[in-house]
Amino acid sequence: MTATAVSPEHLLTRIADPDLHAAGDPHALWRWMRKSAPVHRHEAGELPAFWSLTKYEDIRSVYRDPGGFSSARGVLLRPARLGDDPGGGLTLALCDPPRHKELRSLMADWFSTRAVRGLEDSLRTAARKAVEVALAEGHFDFVHLAGRFSHSVICGIIGIPERDHEDVYRWCEEAFSAHTSLAAHPQLMEYFMELLYDRMTEPADDLVSALVNGTVHGELLSEHEVLLNCENLIGATENGQLALIGGMLAFLQHPDQWHRLCQDRALLPGAVEEILRWTSSATHSMRTATRPHVIRGRRIEAGDRVVLWLPSANRDEDVFEDPYRFDIARRPNRHIALASGEHFCIGSTLARAEMKALFTELVDSAHVLEQAGPVTRVRSNAVSGPAALPVRLTPRTTAKRGTRANSASPAHDESQAKQGDGGLS
Repeated sequence: MTATAVSPEHLLTRIADPDLHAAGDPHALWRWMRKSAPVHRHEAGELPAFWSLTKYEDIRSVYRDPGGFSSARGVLLRPARLGDDPGGGLTLALCDPPRHKELRSLMADWFSTRAVRGLEDSLRTAARKAVEVALAEGHFDFVHLAGRFSHSVICGIIGIPERDHEDVYRWCEEAFSAHTSLAAHPQLMEYFMELLYDRMTEPADDLVSALVNGTVHGELLSEHEVLLNCENLIGATENGQLALIGGMLAFLQHPDQWHRLCQDRALLPGAVEEILRWTSSATHSMRTATRPHVIRGRRIEAGDRVVLWLPSANRDEDVFEDPYRFDIARRPNRHIALASGEHFCIGSTLARAEMKALFTELVDSAHVLEQAGPVTRVRSNAVSGPAALPVRLTPRTTAKRGTRANSASPAHDESQAKQGDGGLS
């Protein structure tokens, strides 16, 4: 160990520090914790006291016990001074059975396999449009390509007219950049309020109309509940777009895997699952124990907060062979990047379809995709992925000599991609 190196266990107090996740190596800490402190209590400070779980089986067990581990007090760490999440019990992510099941049923049809299949043509069209814009620009930030694509899809489902998609995207990006809730953005909430009233008077074939006119336990949702659920759905696109961006970065850093995909399109479904596992864009999810539990000999009391570190679960050596290897043909791949149990991501089928559509379009493009600058990461302990991924698209015939991914060894190409010189064709 060098004089400036820090052993992983000394980072325990920083496990929720956004700077560690943006510029440090949280995976080194989680790896140490899985071996030495898989169930660890962090004492109160700016954050309330909480337990960290880092092993796959423990995290999956908590997900599958909504009666023993509640979502209603919040699913993300919040400074102690802010108290519990004010949306507790009101949104799909922040409520428990049986209310959760009824609220989910109002939205489920819009995200079913059948509904997503009906969107396949529009997804390919949206992906093609996004790539065409990128081609015209030549040099662009992949973050904006993925963001606009992901937002256009969910906006269409919610019922936002295409003419307003760019405004909604901009408002969301402003909130994400400021690390504030979407509900705190006045223009976005004002827009949703107007949309809500429009659907009250003239229902349409969209998700807002379903929320406005649907009932839970025989009662209509309040305006506040509809607004919060719309915010929740739009906000969830951040995870989806970060998975898309992180997937692109993974291919740039592992060009051999990109060439496998280009040579065998049948690998695409597996590639999507490996991207989800590899990126694990939802960094943590929190639950509150409703009764005492003993996990690996540690006693968790009722009322204790329990934080589930998903990227750690998806690198668990007891579950995944060679977990730090990006392998689009990985079998089996039982990751829990999209949660598990009652709160399994309602948009999981849609997220997978978006990834298939966009990466298919990129594979089909007769251009070389190259990293064009340094990557910066999101400063957050809630989500993970690139905040900036500068890339350029060049015609395959005029790509710089030496940038073709198959012109060098995978190790050389990974190093070059990290420096902005790698290329995928």
